[in-house]
Amino acid sequence: MYITRDSEKLLIKFAAQYPIVTITGPRQSGKTTVCRKTFPEKKYVSLEDIDYRNYAENDPRAFLSEFCGGVIIDEIQRVPNLLSYIQTIVDINNINGEFILTGSSQFELTNRKNDFIEIVSIFLHRDL
Repeated sequence: MYITRDSEKLLIKFAAQYPIVTITGPRQSGKTTVCRKTFPEKKYVSLEDIDYRNYAENDPRAFLSEFCGGVIIDEIQRVPNLLSYIQTIVDINNINGEFILTGSSQFELTNRKNDFIEIVSIFLHRDL
């Protein structure tokens, strides 16, 4: 049974304002579940899957071209170089909510934040 979380409202709000929304938090905190429930129309891919991870690492442009119209990319910390390619797409398309990214709480976007013109991060706690 799924319990609606307060964070869903924030996700919807931020996705309407920013092209990239990043949700970080500890493992098993519900990041993936809340994203998939909040954005059921978006395609979903997990970089935990070794085949998708290899595809993203070896041909990032082709990988990202599979997800026109928005995507939830789970475990983005597995392929951090993908962020530069996402930035290029965001610069061209300028579509709010196009990328919903999740990552572990250890994943640091601090060095990358200056690269992104518009990015918002949410730290997901179990009680959100």
